[in-house]
Order: sequence, then structure tokens, then C-alpha cells
Amino acid sequence: MGRDPAEDEGVINQRPKTVPVVAAFLCAASAMAVVAGVSLIFPHTVLDRLWELNKPGAAAFRAMGSISGALLLLLGSGTSAAAVGLVRGRKWAWWFAVVLFAINGCGDVVSWVVTGDWLKSASGVAIGCGFLYALSRTRVKRYFEANG
Repeated sequence: MGRDPAEDEGVINQRPKTVPVVAAFLCAASAMAVVAGVSLIFPHTVLDRLWELNKPGAAAFRAMGSISGALLLLLGSGTSAAAVGLVRGRKWAWWFAVVLFAINGCGDVVSWVVTGDWLKSASGVAIGCGFLYALSRTRVKRYFEANG
């Protein structure tokens, strides 16, 4: 006796528990990108105090000018849309998240080569790989294929 195909379909349509976790992380990333973007477009506000946490990052973004703020706002919009798309089971959002975490991991490797800060870079790579693993699990991929 095999399994009932309708039973399998119900399992596929049920959202995996990892999806809201990844979506929540993307929401947090969206908030950080928007705050950073706004602080770069409108400098000399109370938001500038947040840059004390990442002075090298502040210097790099400020050297690019206000375009860096606009790009961060665009990134925040994209990650926010992807978070909503993931929760709704949209295939494009799955792809967006996979590409985003892969690019971020590559950036962390480049950062390690440039700065030599292996702890920060390795932790970034490990976190990115964890999210890629979570998104590439068979059940998660099936969910997005079925709902996409």
C-alpha cells in the first residue's frame, strides 16, 4: 500500500518552519538597510550614532556619496519584498533569497582576503551557508515549486 497522493500534496502545501525564519531574517536586514540608507541620504541626524558600530563601513559608504544610501534603500525594498514573497510561497522570492545569500557569502570571502578579519568573515560565510542549506532542503524546494 502506497501513500495517498492527496496526503503528499497537503504536506507540500504546508509551509516549512524554516521559511518564516528566513523571512524574519530578511525583514531584519530590510530594517537595517533602510535605517542605514536614510542616515546616508540625510546625514547629521541621530541615526549617525549607529555608524559608531561600524566605522569602516561608514567611511566606505560615505565615500560613495548619497548613491550608497539610495542603493541601501533599494536593497531594503528588495529584501522586504522577498520576505513577504517567501511567506506567500513565491518561487521568485526563493530565488532572490538564494542569490542574495550566495552573493553575501562571496562578499564575506572577499572581505576576509581584503581585511584579514577571519572571524567576522567566517561567521558571515557560516550564517549564509546555513540559510542556503535551509533553503535548499528538498521539502522547502518542493513547497516553492508547488506554490510558485
